[in-house]
Amino acid sequence: MKSTTIRLSLLAVLMVFFSFSGKAQTEQNMKQTTLAKTGLQAPDFDFITLNGKKQSLSDLKGKVVLINFFATWCGPCLKELPHLQKDVFEKYQNNEKFELLVIGREHKPEELAKFKQQKGFKLDFTADADRSIYSKYATQFIPRNFLIDANGKVIYSSIGFKDEDFKELKQLITDQLAK
Repeated sequence: MKSTTIRLSLLAVLMVFFSFSGKAQTEQNMKQTTLAKTGLQAPDFDFITLNGKKQSLSDLKGKVVLINFFATWCGPCLKELPHLQKDVFEKYQNNEKFELLVIGREHKPEELAKFKQQKGFKLDFTADADRSIYSKYATQFIPRNFLIDANGKVIYSSIGFKDEDFKELKQLITDQLAK
């Protein structure tokens, strides 16, 4: 009985240790692979939406901007996109103080147009076939979100899709738009 208790205690300690080291590893990966750092100006870039709208990020100064990088083959991205559409796009699409940029990493406009039609998305996608936009923000991992404040600074970034992170992101958007 005593040896079973000791084994279970040891197992619990190891589980806690690996849980924390996994989180630390994720945070380390994020720091190493994230180029657009929180608190700094967001790197500028030019883009053309599937609707043919030509802009640059600097044109959006004065707005809160959420940049989402995704790929059509990415499982976590496919989980996140419906939340982006329902909880962000539909809520703020008519808010003049907000812009959502959903950027398909390594995708051509034709691929994104087909994907959008097949999945029934209303989001306006932007193609980044050569990673020219993505490479200013990160070196690897998707989905990624970067929230840019009205002054053009990165105030939030995330890797992957987790409900608690997405709730935090939504609250930050609400808070920024209330300013």
